[in-house]
Amino acid sequence: MDDPVLLTGAGGRVGQAILSRLADEYDWRLLDREPIPEERRHGVPESASFVADVTDDAAVADAVAGCGAVIHLAGDPRPDAPWDSVLANNIDGTQTVFSAAVDAGVEKVAFASSNHAVGAYETDERTPEMYRADDDYRLDGEELPRPSNLYGVSKASGETLGRYYHDHADLDVVCVRIGNLTEGHPPREYERGQAMWLSHRDCAHLFDRCLAADYGYEIVYGISDNDRKYYSIERAKEVLGYDPQDNSAEYTFEGEPKNDPATE
Repeated sequence: MDDPVLLTGAGGRVGQAILSRLADEYDWRLLDREPIPEERRHGVPESASFVADVTDDAAVADAVAGCGAVIHLAGDPRPDAPWDSVLANNIDGTQTVFSAAVDAGVEKVAFASSNHAVGAYETDERTPEMYRADDDYRLDGEELPRPSNLYGVSKASGETLGRYYHDHADLDVVCVRIGNLTEGHPPREYERGQAMWLSHRDCAHLFDRCLAADYGYEIVYGISDNDRKYYSIERAKEVLGYDPQDNSAEYTFEGEPKNDPATE
């Protein structure tokens, strides 16, 4: 993509996983509510960095003007975030970004949804077996949202906003239900986290494919190619060309590489 790409929430965990590997691949514009230190811009000039809240219509419109795509990550990431915060930051803010993208003639938006949008599928009857490699239960993105908290409600709302702007404004939208993002190793001693592990390398690759692929409206799961998984990544592979390289099964339950002589 030759046109600039706006990355909202660029200073956060997902934004840093993307920028640390793709900073040289796109003409980035960065937006965050706090100034992003130079080392966290990964070479993106300060002149391309916007300090603004995603609920600020004018500031978001200024940041997105001339862009060809948006990766929208900004919001309150706390699973226990209260309603006033998720309403303002995650729902109103997401609507502001989608609306500004349409007004600016943006081609596509990749929206960071969350596993919390479907967390209530993890019932007492299904867990912990569904976190294990020999269990064949899968969520594939076609199921209805079933949020586990108000944060999940806000992410399901963002997916619905994406559907609305796709249907009524012809905006291409992909919603990525992100799993458990950690760098270097899967979550330690945590079955659920290892089943939904997303490595930094695979995260950057997945959002790279969100920018490069052709699609209309999609919901995909953002996890690595783990042996133990209850999210299907087949749609991400088929539609986006996602080719994850990491697998939590290559690590011990304690999070150490199995091919490391020190762990053998």
